[in-house]
Amino acid sequence: MSSPLRVGIVGCGFIADVIAHAIAEADGAVLAAVASRRMETARAFSEKHGSPEVFASWEELVASSGVDAVYVATPTVAREAVAVAAARAGRHVLADKPFLSLDSVRRITAACRTGGVAFLDATHFTHHPRTAQLKRERQERIGTLEAVQSVFFFPNNDRANIRFDATKEPTGAIGDMAWYSMRAAAEFLPEDVVPVRVSAEGTKDPVTGTWVRSAGCIRFSNGSTTTWDAGFTVGSLVMDLSLFGSGGSIHMDDYVLDWAGGMLGADRNAWVGFVQRNGPATPSSFQRVATPSPTRQAVRMIEHLARLARDPRGPEATEAIRLAERTQGMVDLVAEAVGRA
Repeated sequence: MSSPLRVGIVGCGFIADVIAHAIAEADGAVLAAVASRRMETARAFSEKHGSPEVFASWEELVASSGVDAVYVATPTVAREAVAVAAARAGRHVLADKPFLSLDSVRRITAACRTGGVAFLDATHFTHHPRTAQLKRERQERIGTLEAVQSVFFFPNNDRANIRFDATKEPTGAIGDMAWYSMRAAAEFLPEDVVPVRVSAEGTKDPVTGTWVRSAGCIRFSNGSTTTWDAGFTVGSLVMDLSLFGSGGSIHMDDYVLDWAGGMLGADRNAWVGFVQRNGPATPSSFQRVATPSPTRQAVRMIEHLARLARDPRGPEATEAIRLAERTQGMVDLVAEAVGRA
């Protein structure tokens, strides 16, 4: 039996706490270390999560022989430096999203390839079994995919939140929220199609000047489209995704964080699945397809990282890099188009 993957976490914020819990639940992984700029914060985090080793800097954690992989939970502006250093030290990399740019992602993934280590971005919904099922069965269920439509809003008007600090999160809600819309397109549209036209608009916070919403449309080389609306400005959590095909459509209202297993007040008894419509269907003839998962998607993500670590040059690892680069490439296009609008 192989030894568990020893994961170190750089950063002690909310999402790092979520991942620490996921590591504790995952098969094949253990939380080995944590680093923060503030030792008291790192120590408190460590005590909460089984007392892994504490480091005063990410450089010390990355260099530690007691760490096999590093979860980079830093602000976006610091992500590349930590991830590249981890890869050069022979540590597998799980990096929160978004990234500064596609070029930045490529520098990280190049370092991982050179170092012979795995790379994975921390997009949770891609690890839910529903995503894999839809990728397998979409053609049979709804035919050729014509359009991907997503709406992702999370109410946030806290200007003290790091997402309102453009020096740390330069793309604001575009990177934080529209990333998931771009990832849905990357997951479900054919991998050989490329964007040919981007139309996008954005909304800036009047006080901080950071992007708090974006909406638009990308048309691809095969004529398909993805449309999205995402940001902090709506007063409720909305996570809708629709796939429109030549033979029908599929809809769900929890694609980012499934209701039963998500990190935000998860409702363990909630129904999780998708609704399929074919032809001139009325509600009584909609197909409700359940896709329950006894293992939360965040936990599955950690287990995926452990698998990649066993074969960092294999097809799964190659696909993980392709999806991250494709997603960030579309985020860059959106940010550019919003900047021009």
